[in-house]
Amino acid sequence: MIENDISYTIRGAIFKIYNALGPGLLESAYEAVLMHELIKSGFKVQSQVSLPLIYDDLKLDVGYRIDLLVENKIIIEIKSVENLAEVHHKQILTYLKLSGIKLGLLVNFNCHDIEKSIFRKVNGL
Repeated sequence: MIENDISYTIRGAIFKIYNALGPGLLESAYEAVLMHELIKSGFKVQSQVSLPLIYDDLKLDVGYRIDLLVENKIIIEIKSVENLAEVHHKQILTYLKLSGIKLGLLVNFNCHDIEKSIFRKVNGL
């Protein structure tokens, strides 16, 4: 499956979860439930994937973690905040660059309209 097809299924799972649970839960709760839904859909999903920083042939494990990695093709960064800040958008773009992954989704579950709270980010796709 290509990234766009996978992301379509991910968006459907996000809508399903939001409609069932609504806003206001911890990020970790949404992460666990989204992982469950995606595994049920047949995807390989990893959570809290370590992302090293490589600089000048030096590999540093400085604590960066990808919330969810789907099929080794899509990063999902989950938030449950009042308002997304510019740094949240920059964070997922940096994760895409560091990992070499082409597609990422930034999702804020603490909102009134989930459709307007899913942001697609690309790295050379």
